[in-house]
Amino acid sequence: MTETASARARAEIDLAALRANVRTLRAQAPAAALMAVVKSDAYGHGAVPCARAALDAGATWLGTATPEEALALRAAGLPGRIMCWLWTPGGPWREAVEADLDLGVSGLWSLREAARAARAAGRTARVQLKADTGLGRNGCQPADWPGLVAEARRAEAEGLVTVTGLWSHLACADEPGHPSIAAQLTRFREMLAHAEGQGLRPEVRHIANSPATLTLPESHFDLVRTGIATYGISPSPELGTPADLGLRPVMTLWASLALVKHVPAGHGVSYGHHYVTAGDTTLGLVPVGYADGIPRHASGAGPVLLGGKWRTVAGRIAMDQFAVDLGGDEPPVGDRVVLFGPGDHGEPTAEDWAKAAGTIAYEIVTRIGTRVPRVYVNEQQAG
Repeated sequence: MTETASARARAEIDLAALRANVRTLRAQAPAAALMAVVKSDAYGHGAVPCARAALDAGATWLGTATPEEALALRAAGLPGRIMCWLWTPGGPWREAVEADLDLGVSGLWSLREAARAARAAGRTARVQLKADTGLGRNGCQPADWPGLVAEARRAEAEGLVTVTGLWSHLACADEPGHPSIAAQLTRFREMLAHAEGQGLRPEVRHIANSPATLTLPESHFDLVRTGIATYGISPSPELGTPADLGLRPVMTLWASLALVKHVPAGHGVSYGHHYVTAGDTTLGLVPVGYADGIPRHASGAGPVLLGGKWRTVAGRIAMDQFAVDLGGDEPPVGDRVVLFGPGDHGEPTAEDWAKAAGTIAYEIVTRIGTRVPRVYVNEQQAG
């Protein structure tokens, strides 16, 4: 267990749960390799410890959005294949080539930057061509795909790049039966066929994200990329709860109760007095706020477990703190206030906070800020 100095608030990260999630996800796609996506500091859980745990559990690839995230993993000694895909002109292309990263390429400009970096570094760049099969974000449009493939073949012939992968991303895999899913898979197969017909021989072809890994075996190809499911959060309530999917939430967020006080009826609570006490009561002060990533949109609705009872945020969530109406209860100062966790002991989950804030659970865990120390439990793999 990694200890920290502060007891104001902590995010406990259960690495045994993460390893179990990776094993569950591997079992869902037994013929494919698994990439654990650890972008955005592993969705707020801590990139390096989570990456190590995922590799221990059988992930063979790591994925990040930015090259800086991938380079940080390599600098921390993470071995094996690491892919990054969100590039801008002038990025650290040479450093990425020298670090043996796999580079996502979505158009001619990025392929050319990768080739220039390879020439400067005196080594071959590993690139993966991304097809826009319908998501409409990053990726090469079908009309431009033949040109990108042709230039990639020329760069391979010059020894500047090796095309290690062909890939895409699904728009609506978290909505079972959405017509875009079949349309994207058809388009992906067509774009794969063209690239392979022109002589590209990728190691991996991949399009499946977390929901597709769980529900669409026809999308698994050679590699699945699991992000949010790695951390034990359901990609969508429509797909089921984490328990329904065989997953366990990895993060438990708690804070120490900072103050308990009696107030009379009619007392306003927090900015704007959007909450006014209905009668004589007690208020508890929870010392985390939107600077710690607690969503202000959950003001008046965010749930916590305190003293064995669910309580709700009273009034506005401020930068550093919020209040709960204890209804006359007087738990001791320093008592643990659980904002969310797996739900084993009746505590709210990240999905409960997502509902309160009108967002998705991905955002709840990812936005927990750096003022909240991460404490890692079950760091060593049993056995």
